Amino acid sequence: MRELRRTLVPSCNCSSHAAVTRRNLLAGGAAALGVGALVGRHALAQAKPHRIDVHHHISPPNWVAAMKNAGVPHNSPRDDWSVQKSLDDMDKGGTATAIVSPTTPQLNFLAKDKDAAARVARESNEYTKKLMADHPGRFGLFAMLPLPHVNESLKEIAYAFDTLNADGIGLMTNYGDKWLGYAYFAPIWEELNRRKATVYTHPTTANCCLNLVQGIPESAIEWGTDTARTITNLIFSGSSQRYKDINWIFSHGGGAITAVAERLQIQMVSTMPHKEKFTRAIVDGELTRFYYDTAQVSNAVTIGALAKLVPLSQIVFGTDYPYRTTLEHAKGLAAAFSGNDLHAIERDNALRLIPRLKQA
Repeated sequence: MRELRRTLVPSCNCSSHAAVTRRNLLAGGAAALGVGALVGRHALAQAKPHRIDVHHHISPPNWVAAMKNAGVPHNSPRDDWSVQKSLDDMDKGGTATAIVSPTTPQLNFLAKDKDAAARVARESNEYTKKLMADHPGRFGLFAMLPLPHVNESLKEIAYAFDTLNADGIGLMTNYGDKWLGYAYFAPIWEELNRRKATVYTHPTTANCCLNLVQGIPESAIEWGTDTARTITNLIFSGSSQRYKDINWIFSHGGGAITAVAERLQIQMVSTMPHKEKFTRAIVDGELTRFYYDTAQVSNAVTIGALAKLVPLSQIVFGTDYPYRTTLEHAKGLAAAFSGNDLHAIERDNALRLIPRLKQA
């Protein structure tokens, strides 16, 4: 694997960035086939489970029932999930612990019913806590909040951390017509900043952007764009600087953020109204302190772009289960990284966010 690392990721004078070029990718592909024939799937299956998956979805029964009652369309991977299916996938892919959360739409469908949203959030979080008790060391909790209801969410934050000992909070990238940098969410960020909380985010469809292109689901393009949209909003609203003690995790490698980063670093800071308020150093500082998971970006091209934009210390393992598997992400990352770099992505970086798992 050391030779594969040198083929795919040329050495540099630091260990925090990986460079994946087209020529190296082609050469590395051949090397990967050879190494894979010897150790690939067997090694991944036989290695002691050590990975920490920060992007793993579960479907609490009460949440699924609430969506059904509200007329939210059925989604087979989401609504047909089971605990055993999660455990089976984790075991096949060598995941020790999955930090879980419900996927989109979370509770956006209860935007007009704060009491129902608060009840479903509470029951869902308690379900996950029981799941953790039933399977020690295998699961963690990114608590769901009854957003867009702010007061109810503040109560759930207190319960999640003080009673359930949650590992963090799981949010959507938007809530209808509000992105995370909007002043509307300031009370939430103030409380989470005070607690030095980890906030995991997952994309969802905004009110503006449903059925934009005939025949193309929002998950294909729009969700990656919305992740980049909320990152940009957090930075240029000043929110991410005001709340420096929040540890942000963005799904899918930050979505389209690698494609638009230069616009933020140069164009945005060179024109009004941001010219006199932001510099490239500020933008880079925020982009490189955020965390980004590997879900659906474990291919060499996309993960290579992310590894050039941010330090490897900010990349954490994610799978998007049940929509993708642990094993395919483990194989994809092993073709681009090795040794300490790979171990950092798969485990060590997440331990800085969730230190209790050092004993798991």
